Amino acid sequence: MRAMVLESPGRALRLCEMPQPACGPEDVLLKVAACGVCRTDLHILDGDLPDPTLPLVPGHEIVGSVVAKGERVEGFEPGQRLGVPWLGRTCGHCRYCTSGHENLCDHAGFTGYTINGGYAEYAVADYRYCFPIPEAYADAQAAPLLCAGLIGYRSLVAAGDGQRLGIYGFGAAAHIIAQLARWQGRTVYAFTRPGDAAGQSFAKGLGAAWAGDSTMAPPDEMDAAIIFAPVGALVPEALRRVAKGGTVVCAGIHMSDVPGFPYSILWGERSIRSVANLTRRDGEDFLAIAPKAGIRTEVETFRLEQANEALARLREGRIRGAAVLAIS
Repeated sequence: MRAMVLESPGRALRLCEMPQPACGPEDVLLKVAACGVCRTDLHILDGDLPDPTLPLVPGHEIVGSVVAKGERVEGFEPGQRLGVPWLGRTCGHCRYCTSGHENLCDHAGFTGYTINGGYAEYAVADYRYCFPIPEAYADAQAAPLLCAGLIGYRSLVAAGDGQRLGIYGFGAAAHIIAQLARWQGRTVYAFTRPGDAAGQSFAKGLGAAWAGDSTMAPPDEMDAAIIFAPVGALVPEALRRVAKGGTVVCAGIHMSDVPGFPYSILWGERSIRSVANLTRRDGEDFLAIAPKAGIRTEVETFRLEQANEALARLREGRIRGAAVLAIS
């Protein structure tokens, strides 16, 4: 099969010919139709996330059809369309796994980081961590749901049920979660890079009541804010904009250092929390609600061999919605 391979952090991916992966007893082999290009992939390529399994096939928003399965696989059949998310496996018996917090498992495996991912024509995945894809979504449109959507959903739940929601960094996750928040009846305030008039227009087109750059104040105090941009300096900015009792959620797997800030902007029972990975329950819940909420993803597609171009455009903020590799 063909695959885009990371041989060393800091280097571009290389198009390689490699053997198709073999199924273990609890694996499914998927012919990959589409794989989303996520900011986490950039963090892996840049070395922000330590110790990837090298050489590595990145990609953790995989949509594909089952072509083979291991002898212990239950419930999935050849031809079935499945999605593979970031969480690839867990130990199943630690205190996190047994208490509903498998996203915090110290022995977890992650697709496209410690497990080969979907920048390839075929991929294997543990069937217990795969999800059937709702029929309402075509392959390329479904791919961003598997990380941008799932992490965004977990972040929205963590933000609580306040009505006035700020979203910092209007990329793939934000454009999905803004739709869900609006469906829930919330007011959305979108914060973009300074000068990003196109991004602000995009946010308003998805129902944001206000859009401006990240240094600006929205027209009202917010009940909560979600920070998708990997910029630690946005934490005190968001704290200044949320009302007493409000929550600031840091949704990225990597963020630059948070600068010091006065206690006065945290006081008033404001809180800061992070979101780490996802659980299978998140996937089940979100993929059930997404079609009901009428969530639609806006994607720009690239061929497999254009993965480096897609990553470069993502880094530069030149992707509207989400980037997706359309592979087969």
